[in-house]
Amino acid sequence: MISSFSEPIYCPNLSCPDPRNTFGRQHCAACETDLIYRYVWVVGQAAEEVPTGKVIADRYFVIAPQIWLDSRPVLPPSVPEQLPDSIMPYLHLYPQRLHTPEVYGFCSLGEAPEATEVLLLENVPINNFGRLYPSILESWSGTSGARQVYWLWQMLQMWAPLSEQGVASSLLVPQNLRVEGWRVRLLELHRGNFVPTLRDLGDVWSGLVESAQPEVQSRLGEICQFMRRSSMNFEAIALELNDLLLEQAAKLPLHLEVVGMTDTGPQRSQNEDSCYPVATDFQSSKTSGNDKLIPYLTMVCDGVGGHEGGEVASQLAVQSLKALIQNLLAEIAEQEELMTPAMVIKQLEEIVRVVNNVISAQNNEQGKELRQRMGTTLVMALQLPQKVKISEELPSNNSHELYLVNVGDSRAYWIGKNYCHRLTVDDDVASREVQLGHCLYWETQLRSDAGALTQALGTRDGDFLRPTIQRFIVEEEGLLLLCSDGLSDNDWVEQSWENYGPEVLEGKMSLEAAVQSWIRLANEKNGYDNTSVVVTHCRMSPERLVLFDPAVASAPASASVSLPPSLPASLKKSGRIPESQLSESSKQLLYPETSPAPEPVQKRRSKLPLSLLGLLGLILAGGSLGLWVQSLQSPQPQTEQLPPPPETSAPSPSEIPSPGAESASPSPESTPSEIPSRGAESLSPSPESTPSEIPPPEAETSSPSPESSPSEIPSPEEAEPPSQSRE
Repeated sequence: MISSFSEPIYCPNLSCPDPRNTFGRQHCAACETDLIYRYVWVVGQAAEEVPTGKVIADRYFVIAPQIWLDSRPVLPPSVPEQLPDSIMPYLHLYPQRLHTPEVYGFCSLGEAPEATEVLLLENVPINNFGRLYPSILESWSGTSGARQVYWLWQMLQMWAPLSEQGVASSLLVPQNLRVEGWRVRLLELHRGNFVPTLRDLGDVWSGLVESAQPEVQSRLGEICQFMRRSSMNFEAIALELNDLLLEQAAKLPLHLEVVGMTDTGPQRSQNEDSCYPVATDFQSSKTSGNDKLIPYLTMVCDGVGGHEGGEVASQLAVQSLKALIQNLLAEIAEQEELMTPAMVIKQLEEIVRVVNNVISAQNNEQGKELRQRMGTTLVMALQLPQKVKISEELPSNNSHELYLVNVGDSRAYWIGKNYCHRLTVDDDVASREVQLGHCLYWETQLRSDAGALTQALGTRDGDFLRPTIQRFIVEEEGLLLLCSDGLSDNDWVEQSWENYGPEVLEGKMSLEAAVQSWIRLANEKNGYDNTSVVVTHCRMSPERLVLFDPAVASAPASASVSLPPSLPASLKKSGRIPESQLSESSKQLLYPETSPAPEPVQKRRSKLPLSLLGLLGLILAGGSLGLWVQSLQSPQPQTEQLPPPPETSAPSPSEIPSPGAESASPSPESTPSEIPSRGAESLSPSPESTPSEIPPPEAETSSPSPESSPSEIPSPEEAEPPSQSRE
């Protein structure tokens, strides 16, 4: 498509001697920089009338109706000084960016004074060739029953946040609902000319149910009938849909393989990252048989606090979470009834707060204040092995439910054969400013504190913590990648996934080799920081496809967690930083003269409303944690640790005006202010920011300083603390 254009696309490298390139090239002919093909969706009737092939504002090429290509992606788009109220829903819904588009800028069409301002959207369901992904109507009849139910589940989960912003009508226009594999995406946000109800959503679903797969058609029909009853509330409908979703997912064969590694990096002397599981966790599990968490639980923690104890905070978080999740899984295993997503999320929230208070109590005990306080980021994935009864005779252990917990800027990605989806949103200043409606995302990257953390575990009391917890269903083969910002900085996952993900999924590369390659890439491109990578291969077949030569590639499945010989000897031994490399202040945190069983944490636990986890489970978890801390104090060697409605009832796009016609929607609650960070470290560029000359988020970015690492952390005592870098 794009090869037919004679206009040039410009290299994003501002120092390129000859930035003009012909369409279709992937790399600049002059400097070999990767070229950026940024497609935007243009909102408004005026854009529909612009002919294909026209050049707008000397930079936008009209590829198709309402689809423009920005040929100068390093130049900032036009944005008014005062952001219009019409775009506020897009900004407030930034945490839903997995499903919703983002505002890129504005463009003037026509000559003054009759010129019309049109809205440009990015993060839209347009593929690399400038074509829209298919609508849900186009893909519906050809997909599986499990995926059909999963698409409806995602729509139902979007209902509440979209309703809060007055744009729930976006879910009533089938052509506005686009699907990219398992994911449902919105093309744009519609305010509509009426306030929709669940009955209206049920009318839209009824049209889809007519061509649903036979195994789900009857149950979906009943759910649509429930939605038409005024007496049925959202929670009851969600429970019915969830039961059907789990039953369908349980029929799919799911096999999990996990590999995790952490590396200090070429420029650091200490590793503040911790992750689970790594090599010694597998070895310990084989020896003792007590570790029931593999392969269901994976996590990455990136310590905050530098030499003041960041590595201690990350290790405390990993060990504490393991104990508490073990108790949660034991409780679930004893239950006959399924635990609802709402209850699981509530349990996980309380568990994270308990762990937060474990670290916070260590800070208090050591007299750590403000930027001296240690903390850690967290990204954790739990594939919940619930017993789902497929039939009366055949119960099934179903681990297709994936819960993601995120605090800070460590990330989770889902990698399929044809796409890479970032599943988490960073808790940083940039994300906060967009969600509050203050500016567009690319504008936040011009701030020196864009990557400063607004949340981390342990830096303040758990009552101030707001972990993000999401729930997904694994119903296709793919890779779940968790990583610290040592890899994710400067979008290296997005830039590299095609080199490793499809290779693993097609059996051409081992999972171990892929993880090793990502760590090497991080050391080469973002070598100023530690790097941790944990990848779960979710297979939908009993046998693993192996096309690579096991004699040449990494170890076979039976030893898949062995670490590559190119990594440091200390890492090969334990998968984490050895005790001898801990700073003196960190040793004091791990080996205090008094018993590290903080009273505030015990009080917090006694007040937790964990109805299903149980008070006994928490007491046992506290005992396990106390024994672990005592073992750290002992001179004995440490144990190695290592996601066709009826046309009569659904409004058409023409009936639902574009967002520009309405006033602003209410602003969401403010997110926490930046957390104070480890003070003695040098400033560095933020993890997701681009140089000031290159505002767009996808433009080329320069590497941060070798000695520094991005992100930061605030103080509960300061309303707007100054930003600092993360060591």
